[in-house]
Formats: sequence, C-alpha cells, structure tokens
Amino acid sequence: MTSRRTTIWTAGVLVWLTAVSCGLVALMNYDNRPGAPAQAPLIWPADSALVRDVAGPTLVMLAHPRCDCTRASLGELAELLARAARRPRTFVVFIRPAGTDDAWTDTSLSSAAVRIPGVTVVRDPLGAEARRFGVETSGQTFLYGPDGRLLFAGGATGSRGKPGDNLGRASLLSLLNGERPDRTSTPVFGCPLFGPADEPRGPGGHSHGSSPN
Repeated sequence: MTSRRTTIWTAGVLVWLTAVSCGLVALMNYDNRPGAPAQAPLIWPADSALVRDVAGPTLVMLAHPRCDCTRASLGELAELLARAARRPRTFVVFIRPAGTDDAWTDTSLSSAAVRIPGVTVVRDPLGAEARRFGVETSGQTFLYGPDGRLLFAGGATGSRGKPGDNLGRASLLSLLNGERPDRTSTPVFGCPLFGPADEPRGPGGHSHGSSPN
C-alpha cells in the first residue's frame, strides 16, 4: 500500500513539474517573440501631423496606451534620452481607437510618457499617424535625420516587457552620439496596435479593453 501511495505521489509530482516546465517555456517563447515589424517609410511622411526637426534628429515612438509591454519601452526611452549627447525632438504617439474619447488614452502609460523630459505626447485618433508610419506593434520606434531620411526603425527593448541593455537602445544611442550603430533595425516587442476592436492582449492573455486603467 505504501509503495502504491509513493508511486501515485511521484506520478503527481512529475505531472506538476511537466506542467510548470511547459508553462515556463510558453512564457519564454512569448517574451521573446517579436511583434509585426513596421513598413517604415524611408523618408518622413509628408502628410504627418508631427512636426519634424529640420535642424536635428526626430524620434517617434508609436504606442498603445493600454499595452503593459510598452512600459519597458518607455523606460528605455527615458534612459536613452538621459544618456544621449544630442537630444532629438521626441514624440510618443498613443493610438486612440474608434469609439473612444481622449480620456481613454489617459492611462498610467501616458502619464509616464509625459514625465519624460523633452517628450511631446500626442493622441492619434483612429491610428492615423501609426498608419502613415506603417506601424503595427506598440513600442515601434523611429529615428529620422534632419534631412528627413530614416536612420533607425525597431524596438527599444530586447524582449517583451523587459528593460535592460539591448541592441535597439544601443543603436539609437550610437546614432545620437554621432557614432556608427551596430544595427539600423531591430525587432519590436509589444502588443498589436490594430486588431478586432483594437484591443491588444498583454502577457496574461487579458484584453486591455476600453475602460480606463
């Protein structure tokens, strides 16, 4: 009888360990799976409502105000601007889906962006700017030169929702410091900007919905 209990207990432990391992693998795969890359215009979109700096670089980050993954992107942006030798004109553009008003974008993420020195926060009704820049994933970042040419397109994090040193931030910093970057494009990790009801899903699989955080 004791041997049977031991066998059952051992089998239960093995099942539990297998389930935990599968869960961890799935989470790691999710964290390291990039979003859809932007179809970035090589020249600044002429119909953009954003005013490009003709005397220096302009940085644009497109974001969903309810994508938890983007919190890390904003943290990396703040770190980048604090360390850059020359600070670009910087916009963080938050999409505002159909059927919502301006208050829908007033989240902790938009508040965090406002607190970054030198950043101009812009609401993007119906994702018009996001479409002009060919963006599909929250956290997508561009750097354009004073001549309007694209210098960098990609993400500022190395995985989904995880801050820390990464190629995107390092490449942007090199460009802003007048150095040759390791890369001019990197993967972007974040929620989809567009989809059914424009409601991206976060790491827990939950919908960000249309109610304020």
